Amino acid sequence: MTIHNIGKDNSLLNRFVSEMRDVHIQKDSMRFRRNIERIGEVLGYEMSKTLQYSDTTVQTPLGEKVMALPQENLVLCSILRAGLPLHQGLLNYFDKVENGFVSAYREHKNNEDDFEVIVNYFATPSLEGKVLVLSDPMLATGKTMENVLKALEPYGTPAQIHIVAVIGSVIGVDYVKKVFPENTHLWIAAVDPDINARGYILPGLGDAGDLSFGIKM
Repeated sequence: MTIHNIGKDNSLLNRFVSEMRDVHIQKDSMRFRRNIERIGEVLGYEMSKTLQYSDTTVQTPLGEKVMALPQENLVLCSILRAGLPLHQGLLNYFDKVENGFVSAYREHKNNEDDFEVIVNYFATPSLEGKVLVLSDPMLATGKTMENVLKALEPYGTPAQIHIVAVIGSVIGVDYVKKVFPENTHLWIAAVDPDINARGYILPGLGDAGDLSFGIKM
């Protein structure tokens, strides 16, 4: 796996991530969602540099111009519900892609720290020979990504996989590096050092789904 930690270099991305982390600013759910969306745009732009391009002739009102345009057949697949703003950010730039959605959630039985990742809803086109882009804001343990990858197997074998995340833990990054195919790329805005007993990233930012859409029962 190739890891692209875009946050390692100072850029405007730092402000978007810092506002998402800030306990005062993150109370504004609209701004929180918009920051995820903006991070998706930044990461999508960086990812676009690695795609395959071919020359295409464009007719202008005054002549012709040969331009290199991306050729990959992309499927953007996001994990509900926290992945929706990130999906929109990527879709703002990759507006011609096919779209897929996966429902995955943590089940803490008896409110214990240990949890199981439950995947129970899919809406996806064929993935055979295409470039699969998996998006989820938080890459904590990596188990959700692994379960989603397994659940998508019946839909075909992608030619390449890109994972897009806002914040990950060292543990989560190491785990997906171990279980995903070698030609996978991870695009991420920040990598934090640890997770707590319930599998939340430290220092992280809390629950991205709750901060985006409200507390769930």
